[in-house]
Amino acid sequence: MPYRPLTRRLIVLITAALAVLAAGLGPALSASAATASTAPLPVNYDFAAGAAATFSAPATPPPGANNFSCRPSATHPYPVILVNGTLANMNDNWQAASPILVNHGYCVFAFNYGGSSPSAGIQGTGDIAASAEQLAAFVSRVLAATGAAKVDLVGHSQGGMMPRYYINVLGGAAKVATLVALAPSNYGTTLDGLTQLGLQLGIILPLNSALSTVCTACVQQEEGSAFLKTLNASPTVAAVDYTVIESWDDEVVTPYTNAFLPAAPNVTNITVNRQCLLDSSDHLEIAADPVAMADMLNALDPAHPVRVPCLVVLPVTGPVGPVPAF
Repeated sequence: MPYRPLTRRLIVLITAALAVLAAGLGPALSASAATASTAPLPVNYDFAAGAAATFSAPATPPPGANNFSCRPSATHPYPVILVNGTLANMNDNWQAASPILVNHGYCVFAFNYGGSSPSAGIQGTGDIAASAEQLAAFVSRVLAATGAAKVDLVGHSQGGMMPRYYINVLGGAAKVATLVALAPSNYGTTLDGLTQLGLQLGIILPLNSALSTVCTACVQQEEGSAFLKTLNASPTVAAVDYTVIESWDDEVVTPYTNAFLPAAPNVTNITVNRQCLLDSSDHLEIAADPVAMADMLNALDPAHPVRVPCLVVLPVTGPVGPVPAF
């Protein structure tokens, strides 16, 4: 992780204090611009609050999602499918991205995968290849309902990496236009060096054996796993555009650079903190970070870019003060 000078921390703290004085201590709720004829859906940029409020309803789609009567517009011809991360579900993971996308005129869809059942609160723990098959089935369902030629995918953590298996192995390259990945586990994680320590101590194999009984995907997302070695033999395909959005404060995908894909004409790797030094979003908050959300919109529709805001964003709990509309 890069060295972050004291001046950056001071700037963040001072700006946060000023924002609190100006806006009070209420939750950072805002709404993006919608069409003139409809009221915008509220957007919760506080990942922790959004997850806590919705975890008990895992089978409920996030705001605005899964309207199967929605027909994509000429401006946004591809429906967007949201793919949650490990241990999360479609509702608690997407309290920001889903309403933002709907407010910007997209048809948005979400689903649960890799859990003990589709209605389980904890999802994304099963074998990643099997989860990719569930994604493939959901993509087919969305394409049939909307009449679209392709879909765009927005994924968080495992949800940003797993679709690459669908694209590479299960025929998804012909059905996916763009993959936007928020803090994806593309090259796995060392869990801040714990997996390497376990290897040195000779305990990683028994630990992984036990862990795989409850979370196969967790073991598959360790740096150097057999699954990732096979997947990354061909990191990308030319037919799909890839955007990776990551924070150097990611404490789950470590080192944070393991999120990034190799340089290619169809690959864009973004570090949110380099865009805005006030942004301290972590692995969870990046799925609701307004800086990352603006990057997501620009990746999906580069012809109509929105302004990327710069504001104080705290780990887990999100922005301090109001969020500018974009």
